[in-house]
Amino acid sequence: MGIQLDAVVGYPVDEEVEKVLGLAEAVGEPVTVTFMWEGREGVERLVLVPAATLALWEHWAPTAYPGRDTSDEDGAPAGEPAPAHPEEFGPFTLFRRRVGGRTAVARGGVVVAELLDPDEARWLEEKARGVRQSFMDPKQKTAFEEFLARQASPDEQ
Repeated sequence: MGIQLDAVVGYPVDEEVEKVLGLAEAVGEPVTVTFMWEGREGVERLVLVPAATLALWEHWAPTAYPGRDTSDEDGAPAGEPAPAHPEEFGPFTLFRRRVGGRTAVARGGVVVAELLDPDEARWLEEKARGVRQSFMDPKQKTAFEEFLARQASPDEQ
């Protein structure tokens, strides 16, 4: 899925976040990022998905990602995290959502990408591809599946 990119990110003065976000915006496809936040334990691995790509995936995905359900057995919202202040990195502002675990990335007041859990990004991409393929005529679908098989294993070409 997309480009593999690992970045060491120091909060809040390090310009690496701004560089990574700018790269993802310029490339226009999903970028996998590992954040190692200064002063926090562990790492956070996320996929930065451009807004247009995410909109396309969500248009074709037949249902919402099952991992997003944050309600308990009775349907009441589970313990929601307290709202966090937006974090600014150069021209980019990160808005962490209280529900679903996503972070919206805005530039100049416009959401340009979202940070998603890698499992959610992979799930959305696969579901969207499956539904999109179901709208193809059989000949086109076979050609597309052959194309995807070649993409998955370039050494077999």
